[in-house]
Amino acid sequence: MPGVSLVGSGSACLTVQLSNDILSQRVDTSDEWISARTGIRQRHIAAPDDSLTTLATEAARHALTMAQVGAEEVDLILLATSTPDDLFGSACRVQVALGATRAVAFDLTAACSGFVFALVTAAQYIRTGVFKTVVVIGADVLSRWTDWDDRTTCVLFGDGAGAVVLRACERDRLLGFELCSDGSLNHCLNLAYHPEAVPLVGDISVQKGGFAPITMNGREVYKFAVSRVPEVIEKALFRASLTTADIDWMVLHQANQRILDAVADRLGVPLERVISNMARHGNTSAASIPLALDEAIRAGKIQPGDLIATAGFGAGLTWGAAIVEWG
Repeated sequence: MPGVSLVGSGSACLTVQLSNDILSQRVDTSDEWISARTGIRQRHIAAPDDSLTTLATEAARHALTMAQVGAEEVDLILLATSTPDDLFGSACRVQVALGATRAVAFDLTAACSGFVFALVTAAQYIRTGVFKTVVVIGADVLSRWTDWDDRTTCVLFGDGAGAVVLRACERDRLLGFELCSDGSLNHCLNLAYHPEAVPLVGDISVQKGGFAPITMNGREVYKFAVSRVPEVIEKALFRASLTTADIDWMVLHQANQRILDAVADRLGVPLERVISNMARHGNTSAASIPLALDEAIRAGKIQPGDLIATAGFGAGLTWGAAIVEWG
């Protein structure tokens, strides 16, 4: 059975930066208040002429370049996103923009867990021998759905895109994973559709409506993350016949620095082995893990052969972890 290797990473560069100080001109907050509670100092925001498709394509193109893989070699594109340009999906638009003429392309939605879920999904296609080269993208433009007058949520979110290239190989470098869902906690984090009944003909009505801005019970999400994330990482490590002592780096969903610190403490992982770019990017949902991963690789922190424990968690509620060897 073929194995899976991670051979390239990339991310999109967003030029618009929204610092805490600038944001405080809009809502009653301050850099001190935000950074002390979240670890976030600024976030990047998509410009009016940006799209989810352009950001995802840029990240994928950089990943293919690092991997030295041509777009025409790609068999599958998986786009993890909750904010597509088209509700029917944006992956096919990325396929065209990349010139990946052979590739099957589709969206996968699992919110902030999306990249980990997509990574594991892609690996199954490779392991069964169906595909040899897969591009996995995590991208979100949460600024579209943020209530910029709600200081409990607007301080958290930013926009971004990151990607990796997976290829079939002899020795499997996806060493273990665990995926979980609990719909009973769905109410804790929502970007919900609100329908209205509109008369159609006679006594028949249809739904018309729209999506409301993001709402979140921050306290409940924090409690969920600090208890479930260490547990799911330990389960993934067990499946890989490894322990936390074997981890070189931990790359978690960048939701809140307090969550990262608490997870590291519970697992006994030194903070210097926890990758965090939250101060500069905020919470970019499905983009946060591949974005942090790409920055750490390009900075020379993560080297070929390093073992990485990665975990996503968020709306659904969903959470999952994967243990991978880079390169």
